[in-house]
Amino acid sequence: MSSHASRLGQLLLTGIPAPELDSATAARLKKLQPGGYILFSRNLKDAATLRKLCDDLRDLSEIEPIITIDQEGGRVSRLRYIGHEPPNAQQLREKGSFDLIKQHGKLTGKLLRLFGINLDLCPVLDISYDDTADNSLKGRCYGTDPQQVVDFAGTFNRAMRKEGVLSCAKHFPGYGPAECDPHEFLPIIDKTREQLDKEELLPYRALMPELDSVMVCHANYRAYDPQNERWPASLSHNIVQKLLRDQLGFDGLAMTDDLDMGAILNEVTFEQAIQEAVKAGNDMVMICHRLEMVEEARKHLEALPDPVVYDALIRLEKTKKKLSTPSPFSLERFAEVNDEIWQLRVDTLGEERAAILSVEDGKRSPVELY
Repeated sequence: MSSHASRLGQLLLTGIPAPELDSATAARLKKLQPGGYILFSRNLKDAATLRKLCDDLRDLSEIEPIITIDQEGGRVSRLRYIGHEPPNAQQLREKGSFDLIKQHGKLTGKLLRLFGINLDLCPVLDISYDDTADNSLKGRCYGTDPQQVVDFAGTFNRAMRKEGVLSCAKHFPGYGPAECDPHEFLPIIDKTREQLDKEELLPYRALMPELDSVMVCHANYRAYDPQNERWPASLSHNIVQKLLRDQLGFDGLAMTDDLDMGAILNEVTFEQAIQEAVKAGNDMVMICHRLEMVEEARKHLEALPDPVVYDALIRLEKTKKKLSTPSPFSLERFAEVNDEIWQLRVDTLGEERAAILSVEDGKRSPVELY
């Protein structure tokens, strides 16, 4: 039995089933002690219930947990189920105002702190090569070239972190060139190392000191894994350890994207996905939806060599030292921040366009339907 066995749950980032913890779920989580929780629309009933959920997750955790969510703007704004929808990255980019992007970062940070959410799964550092492409990135990119991503995503990132919420850059090493949606299939990316270096990797390199965590995506990069044609980046030692850590020098928290996606499920077994992700250099494996698999995931982690687990735990510990405590909660405070988010939407889009909210037709990405 590994000396780290008692803390293996720390390597798990798990979804939870409902807006409130029932006694069975609470007992499971207390036993499992996951390192973090990710929230979805299924967890959102109203503002007060969300704050209580985050408080309850903290109360049952022996080590302060990461509580995270996808709150980007536009259709990928989970909190629009209980409040206003902020503008998306593309709308802010087209408006071209650093002040509005800064305001977006600031309000996002304030809103999350109010609920007790301490890490936001953004900014997106992918480059939009075609704003009309029907892939999972529609509307989510801060730039059509690397420098624009650095300028705009960097502005958002600094403003949000200043409010005490940690950030996560995604989707490393870059989904921009993907032809399909990883929720369904494994994208194959044929760009050369030189091309990836000049384009996809530039925002990561530029913003590296200001990124608390990085999410590694499920696409195959021929340039880095030529021998292994269908191997996802999230499970690739060449990409996580050699590229992100050794070459780019990132020593923060690295996590996989959701391992419940088609790009993973169609390619490898669950055991392989869990073990190879951590062996590749990730510190947390994300299981968002098949919650019955989380205990099984912990069992698979037991087979990992001690040094691999040790490195991950050290990086996790270092990241967790930066987590902020929640702000004092009141419905009045929530209403104030929510009004400011609406104002930001109007300032970005104008009254008429602000009234048109994102549609959940599910066509652009199944992530909307979770």
